[in-house]
Amino acid sequence: MSRTIDSNLLAALTGNSVEPFYAVELLFDVKTIVDVNGNTVNIGPMRMWTGLGTRTINVRGTDQDFAGTGALLNIAAAEEVADLSAKAMTLSLSGIDTSLISLALQEPYQRRKARVYMGEKSVSSVVEIFSGQMDTMQITDEPDMSTVIMTIESKLVELERSRNWRYTDESHKSRHSDDTFFSYLQSIQDQKVAWGRATG
Repeated sequence: MSRTIDSNLLAALTGNSVEPFYAVELLFDVKTIVDVNGNTVNIGPMRMWTGLGTRTINVRGTDQDFAGTGALLNIAAAEEVADLSAKAMTLSLSGIDTSLISLALQEPYQRRKARVYMGEKSVSSVVEIFSGQMDTMQITDEPDMSTVIMTIESKLVELERSRNWRYTDESHKSRHSDDTFFSYLQSIQDQKVAWGRATG
């Protein structure tokens, strides 16, 4: 897949000294929940990068703050294909306090958007190397810490998924209640039309 790389990032990646990094954007719904200890927690998009400290990264024309995770965030290798086959990517975040696992279990994560970026530490711009939807989350819970493994599906997987919509008035109105596009479909399906000859 072709990508447009910012000129500053391209210059940094082709320099003599290169310090690349990865960044992950998990677009969870914005809401407020209560954890197991009764504390109120605000949930929203989660942004992390593979360095230390908070880093401001320009993604899609907007500056966003990404939390540093260091070696705790692991991103599997991205597989590049020339055809339209759907590939997946796996992210793992280790060293999570066990009290935060309940928050992960409460969050409706499936089919939320996720993006993976690559950048270079000397510039703020990045290039998107993978995007898709969160699919499965596996949690390894140990006494002192836990690991969360997230699988992200490619957007192309939608091409392989069958649709449950039908060409009926009921199916159409379940999505567009005021539209009468299919209202007369039942009455005209057996209608005989005299085409190209006189009627008696």
